[in-house]
Amino acid sequence: MKLGLAIRELHRSEGGLAKDLVKLAERHAVEHEVHYVALDLARWSRDHVRALASAGRAYDVQLSEEAPSSFGPMAALRTTVAELSGRRPEPGLLLLADLRRLHREVAGVSLDWELLAQGAQAVKDTDLLEVASRCHPQTLRQLKWTNAMLKVLSPQVLAS
Repeated sequence: MKLGLAIRELHRSEGGLAKDLVKLAERHAVEHEVHYVALDLARWSRDHVRALASAGRAYDVQLSEEAPSSFGPMAALRTTVAELSGRRPEPGLLLLADLRRLHREVAGVSLDWELLAQGAQAVKDTDLLEVASRCHPQTLRQLKWTNAMLKVLSPQVLAS
């Protein structure tokens, strides 16, 4: 059954999203709203990774319960660079670029949740459908956040 492949791919995508949200938070530590919200949103993706690992067992798919971590030697460096460059105008452009990339990534994850939910419905897997029904709305909220941040920040950054 190909649902195992879909679970594996979504698990990989959610893990990457969790890692990228933490990187965004570290890279833009001086932007407090971005920093703290991105860390909260990363927690959702880590929860999704655990849920997918659990759901994968029914399809003989062995997945890690933990999302890949972006912590390590580079994390401290990203935070220091963010703090040092936080007062220059270029970080605004960097933040917009990071949010645009993240927005596209979250849109792909959202699409994968849709596909998984459709597959779960087709095979009448109520447990998998429940996971998708619980997790996908949070992904949609992640997508709305990136969109809102782009709308709020782009006039300030691009008109300055």
